[in-house]
Amino acid sequence: MYKHNEIEQKWRKFWAENKSFATGNNSNKKAYILDMFPYPSGMGLHVGHLEGYTATDIIARYKRLNGFDVLHPIGWDAFGLPAEQYAIKTGNDPEPFTLKNIANFRRQLQAMGFSYDYDKEVNTTDPKFYIWTQWIFKEMYKQGLASIEEIDVNWCEGLGTVLANEEILEKNGIKVSERGNFPVVKKPMKQWVLKITAYADKLLEGLEDLDWPESLKQLQRNWIGRSKGHIVKWNISSSEQQKLQLSTFTTRLDTIYGVTAIVISPEHPLLQKITTAKYHDDISNYLKEVKLKNELERTSLNKDKTGYFTGSYAIHPLTNELIPIWVSDYVLMSYGSGAVMCVPGHDQRDYEFAKKFDLRIKKIIECDELPFLGDGIHINSDIANGLDNAGAVKCIFNELKANNLADEKVSYKLRDWIFSRQRYWGEPFPVLFDEENNIYLVKELVELPKIKNIKPSGTTSGPLANVESWMNVEINGKKYHHDTNVMPQWAGSSWYYLAYILKNPDGSYTPLNSSEAKKRFEEWMPVDLYIGGQEHAVLHLLYARFWHRFLFDLGIVNTKEPFTKLINQGLIMGPDGQKMSKSLGNVINPDDFILSHGADSLRVYEMFMGPLVESKSWSTDSLNGIRRWIEKIYNIFEYFVKGNIDINNSNNELISNINKLILEVSENIEKTKFNIAISKMMVFTNYLTSLKTIPSSFVLKQFAILLSPFAPFLAEELLFMLNEKPIQYQTWPYADETKIIIKNIQIGIQINGKVRSQIEILPNWSNEEIIENAKKLDNVAKWLQGHEIVKVIYKDFKILNFIIK
Repeated sequence: MYKHNEIEQKWRKFWAENKSFATGNNSNKKAYILDMFPYPSGMGLHVGHLEGYTATDIIARYKRLNGFDVLHPIGWDAFGLPAEQYAIKTGNDPEPFTLKNIANFRRQLQAMGFSYDYDKEVNTTDPKFYIWTQWIFKEMYKQGLASIEEIDVNWCEGLGTVLANEEILEKNGIKVSERGNFPVVKKPMKQWVLKITAYADKLLEGLEDLDWPESLKQLQRNWIGRSKGHIVKWNISSSEQQKLQLSTFTTRLDTIYGVTAIVISPEHPLLQKITTAKYHDDISNYLKEVKLKNELERTSLNKDKTGYFTGSYAIHPLTNELIPIWVSDYVLMSYGSGAVMCVPGHDQRDYEFAKKFDLRIKKIIECDELPFLGDGIHINSDIANGLDNAGAVKCIFNELKANNLADEKVSYKLRDWIFSRQRYWGEPFPVLFDEENNIYLVKELVELPKIKNIKPSGTTSGPLANVESWMNVEINGKKYHHDTNVMPQWAGSSWYYLAYILKNPDGSYTPLNSSEAKKRFEEWMPVDLYIGGQEHAVLHLLYARFWHRFLFDLGIVNTKEPFTKLINQGLIMGPDGQKMSKSLGNVINPDDFILSHGADSLRVYEMFMGPLVESKSWSTDSLNGIRRWIEKIYNIFEYFVKGNIDINNSNNELISNINKLILEVSENIEKTKFNIAISKMMVFTNYLTSLKTIPSSFVLKQFAILLSPFAPFLAEELLFMLNEKPIQYQTWPYADETKIIIKNIQIGIQINGKVRSQIEILPNWSNEEIIENAKKLDNVAKWLQGHEIVKVIYKDFKILNFIIK
């Protein structure tokens, strides 16, 4: 009888005592298999986490059996808002709460049999870890990539902190925090900023050769939003404002002769200067309305266009025509120059704006209907007449450039990374300020002090401002103070995958900037396989790529990109087909099923549900079916081991089938088609049940090894039953293709859609020969006799269907 709890406990103990999953250093073949490390919440792991973790574990185990040294680590993204919010509500210290959650997560992972090397475990709240987070920040500061700037930030009153653009969601047209769904508003503040925009082109370039889902790469391209265009300078027509000049950014310089208005952003610094007294009150009221809107509302193609005339005009740089200057919220100050040419005839958004406010609409490209957005021959365009779009751009740019009225410009949607958080539970900044607010880098670790009152103040200062003994420092008689803010949670996760390589068995870290670290990075980087959710596309993944490319430029790491291959696993939905959530009561706790069905059943079920990248719904009935299959395997082994191995009885079909299975399972693991690999093993076990005896236990041993990445506890027990060594001492089976019996394909023959016979297809038959030979079969000929064949449908090697009257 298969007693999963006893078997799993036995082998968990064996693996721990023997350090069975320690990172090897014996082979020139290396495989770095990585999970997106979890935030250790109080709820523990759910079955959605386990899907990705099981997938990476299958690959890690498979690689070890194929002679690879494997680095398969786990750690904890443990700083951040959830632990802090819990601590504020309960009056507890976030550190013991976090450590308790980590212990629970670790227990669950070990219960599932994941082959992690726990000597490599990292925790972002460990000072031995975050001293190197601080070191990377200091290097960025030295290179001019970190600075304090007065900027409009996303302020979340509910969380009492600033948030990055990537940490904000749009819900019902309102900006809310990703954590907690609290309202977010714009607010001017002095903040640390990391200049990720300086790496925009490198981040775009690096995407090209990555083995990532194209949809994910496109998300990053769109987020970076690179546009190549031109800046055009427009003099403003006013006796009082002779020297004022306005710059527009455009990606369609060829349409400049179609401009009938200039539209500027409500945040444009020239707005107040060019607004005439007549329109002052209207625009002041309009600006109050705009402040209540978010970027999605402002830029939506479907929204009703709003705006006001400023009372001023720009002088067209080629025609000297007076062009009215308007203000509208569909123009963003953060993109381009904060001002655009309004060309209603050849831009959809401009067309709607012109229609709303009765602006002129000019056709300057041959077309049948406006707005026309494509390429074409230019008309009503003076020097550009007769040219296509590209020719017009070149001609117009040369003319404007000669008069110093235009420049080429690349613009990005990507904004610099706001890096300060007015919270407690995070990495302190490794800086000191003197009394004049000059900045000094601190060489050693700046450790987070332990304090009781960690509640945010709701101001630009974090809770650390209340810790006078920590805040104020005197060095050689000169007074300094620490930064009151901390880094965001994304800081530690931007480089943690490197920390695994640096982590030593004694808990120390090899210095990130040492020659030993460089040697290790050359051995292990880049990560060969990274599995996680798509929700991290423009948060963690973009930030990690930025930090990694920076470390490459410093000569610290040997690769430009951190993650070679990335897979986004699909969601596991609740039994009701909806996304699992506490509020819906459809969250599946793996602990219950590990106890009732066993970890192997849970692992195999999650991989058998469907393709890894697709979403699928939980079904306990299906899990029950997998449990029965696990029991069936155990019973098959028990049957043969107890006296049904006959060494005098050869079985070429069995040898053929196991070699074929080795090929199929290997191929499908390589392609991460785990559900297909499992189905092939199911077919093989059905075949085994048809046998009374087998000639040796060798085939059983091979099958147990094939099963081990999916159901490691059971596989270890099966090898034990066969008196074989544990998995860590085994190698992946070799498929001898010469032993595979090639069978001709057999297909069904249908008459009007009903199967009446079948035929074995010889390799050299053409389609016509297949059909003619099928007609001659007795059970087909009698159905065809006396009937007219209206149509013959043959699907290659699948089915043959005769349609008759």
